[in-house]
Amino acid sequence: VFHGRILARRVVGRETRYEVEVKARYRQRFPLVSREYLWVPSTCGCPALREGGEYLLMARRHVNHEHTLNRILLQDDGYARAWTPREARLVREAARHC
Repeated sequence: VFHGRILARRVVGRETRYEVEVKARYRQRFPLVSREYLWVPSTCGCPALREGGEYLLMARRHVNHEHTLNRILLQDDGYARAWTPREARLVREAARHC
């Protein structure tokens, strides 16, 4: 779970790749650097993440069986909401209890 700002969007094959500036990390099961690529397995623009927008994102690390692919994936059951101070507070509180 992290707070990120969308820097760019690009369709690659049947997926969408977002370049994201990681602003804050709330719950971290895998390391994040200050700039990451976030992959969405569709080209429909869902969720609608606009360039320059800031979002609270819940994604997972996806590594294939051959270990040739290691990326951050926002799946259909992932979480992408516009970032607000209230959202950030709720996530921080939840992270303390989970």
